[in-house]
Amino acid sequence: MLLLPGEVTWIDVIVPAGSGGWSDDVHRPMVWVGHHLVAAIATLLDPGQEVTVHEGAMQSTASSSLVCFDGVGAGEVLVDGRKLVGISQRRTRHAARLQCCWYSTYDPSRLVELLAQNLRPGLVDLTPVATMPDTSSDAVVDLLAATLA
Repeated sequence: MLLLPGEVTWIDVIVPAGSGGWSDDVHRPMVWVGHHLVAAIATLLDPGQEVTVHEGAMQSTASSSLVCFDGVGAGEVLVDGRKLVGISQRRTRHAARLQCCWYSTYDPSRLVELLAQNLRPGLVDLTPVATMPDTSSDAVVDLLAATLA
């Protein structure tokens, strides 16, 4: 995953054990936060765009072990079938930390160029990624914080 200043919004959501978003099933908190993100994001997109939460198992691709946004995991948000929000999770028995991010600009060639030449996937083989204007990121964070409060 390539994180460049001004091109990625990153937020962490802490879900304490026993709270409404908690589950012993590691996928459920991710789906829970994904639905909250969809509620916030959907208000900022064009009415014709379809915003969904991936609720199934991890969908890996030939390149997803090298290019994080090429696969789709539980709770991740898709816009018109393209991944917008990636979610990872770190957890203990006391809480889950859900790390969520999305791109305002995405150019996979910059990431691919950093990989060893023998490992580089072809750009045409990578899954298209959705982006959200940086101007919308603050609104999403504010809306998400309001729904989780």
